[in-house]
Amino acid sequence: MAGDDGKRSVFGDQAGSVELLWGGRERPSRGPKPALSLERITRTAIALADAGGLGAVSMQRVAGELDFTKMSLYRYVPGKSELVALMIDMAMGEPPGAPSPDAPGQGGGRWRVALRAWAEALAAVYHRHPWLLGAAVGPRVMGPNELGWTERALGALGDTGLTGGERLDAVVVVHGHIRSIAQVSASMGLGSTRVKEPEQVMSAALNELLAGRADRFPAVAAAVAATEADHTSRDQAWEFGLERILDGLAAYMSRGRGIG
Repeated sequence: MAGDDGKRSVFGDQAGSVELLWGGRERPSRGPKPALSLERITRTAIALADAGGLGAVSMQRVAGELDFTKMSLYRYVPGKSELVALMIDMAMGEPPGAPSPDAPGQGGGRWRVALRAWAEALAAVYHRHPWLLGAAVGPRVMGPNELGWTERALGALGDTGLTGGERLDAVVVVHGHIRSIAQVSASMGLGSTRVKEPEQVMSAALNELLAGRADRFPAVAAAVAATEADHTSRDQAWEFGLERILDGLAAYMSRGRGIG
């Protein structure tokens, strides 16, 4: 795939994904009127991934679910890598809307309300589709929905006085926190959107490991014991981490780099 200037696309062998995600390709160029659609194929693949992980998705399996042959799918999607690109973008969906003008936290604090809402919505997407955690990594083509999430987060920081690079870095840090909590949840086989569940499992595991060994790991034992005694401090890794990230951004802005 070459650009207008004749240079080779930076996406190289992912040109097919660029065409599908951004080029509006929908129906095969020849043959009878299509009985399938990219949307139907992609939704079927997402359902398979939601039920059994990304490993459960294959062109053959998707074709079987649709009661078509695998060759029929190739008239719409060149292969699994392109199908996964479509799945990621459809599963991500559109980002949350910006806060209304009369929402709490206007002025200097409105960026925080908007970025928090963005983080909560992203966490919900990862919990609905945990296979995204493994699929949406590495160098690849992002679709319009996924890029829209980045656009929305950057827009939330648009009036803070941060530079473009600082805004990008801030979004990366928030996104990283959301991913890390979602990955812990997914690794424990937890599908609930209740972000506190991973910590409950971790606490129980630590208590079992510390039985008879507290003197060897006194700092861990003391922290776990204090958490057990103070129920208001339990199950707050998602909340605590996000709030401290936002606090850090606010403090950085207040030091003259932004409007805070």
